[in-house]
Amino acid sequence: MAQSSMHLARRCAVQALYQWRMTGQAPAQIGPNFINNEQLTDKHLAYFRLLIEAIPRQIETIDRLIASHLDRAAERVDIIEQAILRLGAYELYYQPSIPVKVVLNEAIKLAKLFCAEHGYKYVNGVLDKVAQQTRNEAADAAPESATDSDATSAPVTDADADSAPASASD
Repeated sequence: MAQSSMHLARRCAVQALYQWRMTGQAPAQIGPNFINNEQLTDKHLAYFRLLIEAIPRQIETIDRLIASHLDRAAERVDIIEQAILRLGAYELYYQPSIPVKVVLNEAIKLAKLFCAEHGYKYVNGVLDKVAQQTRNEAADAAPESATDSDATSAPVTDADADSAPASASD
């Protein structure tokens, strides 16, 4: 099965967020390494750049969204799981044009690739709760920061994503 280039952008973003957390390097320093070593092109490269720049800028809001749904202190969450949770929470809150199913499926794929054996279940459970919270709030009112040009760019769609629904029982 061919890997979608949006998946590649997300995969590289998770790796870059992990590196950012581990080394403290600025995203602007980390990004070029991934751009030079991966097959990111056009809008997928732009989306990768958006993710690695916007997530660190919006980290306090993103971490607040996640924290209320964790079963442990945020500091005890595995760093790679944390990177996937942050990416998923960012997409759920700041990219409402991406369907919840796509965000959850992509997070599950990334967790199966990078996390411990059952880490994908944890990621799915947390992001499912974040989705319920953020998308229900979005129906009532748009997020304050969503109009901030630093937080989002043009709507992103993911026509390449699998159509199988994500659920906590995966």
